[in-house]
Amino acid sequence: MKNLILGTTAAMALAAPAWAADDVTLQLKWVTQAQFAGYYVALENGYYDEADLNVTILPGGPDIAPTQVIAGGGADVIVEWMPAALAARENGLPLVNIAQPFKSSGMMLTCWKDAGIAAPEDLDNRTLGVWFFGNEYPFLSWMSSLGIDTDGKAEGSVEVLKQGFNVDPLLQRQADCISTMTYNEYWQVIDAGVTAEELVTFKYQDQGVATMEDGLYVLEENLSDEAFKDKMARFVAASMQGWKWAEENPEDAAMIVLDYDETGAQTEQHQIRMMGEVAKLTAGSNGALDPADYQRTVDTLLAGGSDPVITKAPEGAYTLEITDAALN
Repeated sequence: MKNLILGTTAAMALAAPAWAADDVTLQLKWVTQAQFAGYYVALENGYYDEADLNVTILPGGPDIAPTQVIAGGGADVIVEWMPAALAARENGLPLVNIAQPFKSSGMMLTCWKDAGIAAPEDLDNRTLGVWFFGNEYPFLSWMSSLGIDTDGKAEGSVEVLKQGFNVDPLLQRQADCISTMTYNEYWQVIDAGVTAEELVTFKYQDQGVATMEDGLYVLEENLSDEAFKDKMARFVAASMQGWKWAEENPEDAAMIVLDYDETGAQTEQHQIRMMGEVAKLTAGSNGALDPADYQRTVDTLLAGGSDPVITKAPEGAYTLEITDAALN
């Protein structure tokens, strides 16, 4: 296994620079997997070295909240979904999106076809598995747009099953549909012996209620430091170089991710497949957040029912200054 810190510092020592590289600590949203391939590729291929950066990548997990890590000073930059970042900002943690490597959302609802579900309107009077902790708001907005309540299984309403980090509710027929990501849980269903022909999927991106995922966020106060902004511009540029290489070389990128997986939990087949799906989500992004995508996310969150994740339109929640510098 590779040591993330030593891997970079050793390369810097060989280069024998006349000055010390700038340290950057990146906190991931989840465990080491192809969802974050661009950062591992940038580390492995030396793109961070070339940008005079000494990057440490911290894997996430079910007990690690990136927002708490950065609030406690444990990271310079985090990978986070925009609903969680905007909620944190409204609650007093001033996070700012500085880059958006993911152009599209990978979230979808995966349903049993034999339950008689063929179109979104057929979701009425069903039991649907939904992730919470901010991930429920695109779902609530979608149901609202369909005129479907979420008060329980009945005509004009659905029962919302609070879903954990597995696909058991679907496999055990506890729910007609569950939340999945195009690059992960959907394939867990397939690997359990279900065929694609037995399923119907609805992508949030296609339903017009997708929120932005896997953006890069920093604390607003740090953006008043010119040296920090310069460091982040170099970090974003090198990271996007890693992402574009990963898009063009998905199998090689997956193998790099596996090399950095210190748990040994990931498999070659799953990571190669995941990288192929993730490449579809990063395609079309040069790293800069599209203000239209941001506004769609805000509108979706504000329309999230009686208990929205944010109560007012945020101000100063993103900047294009870093990506402008990185791209130029």
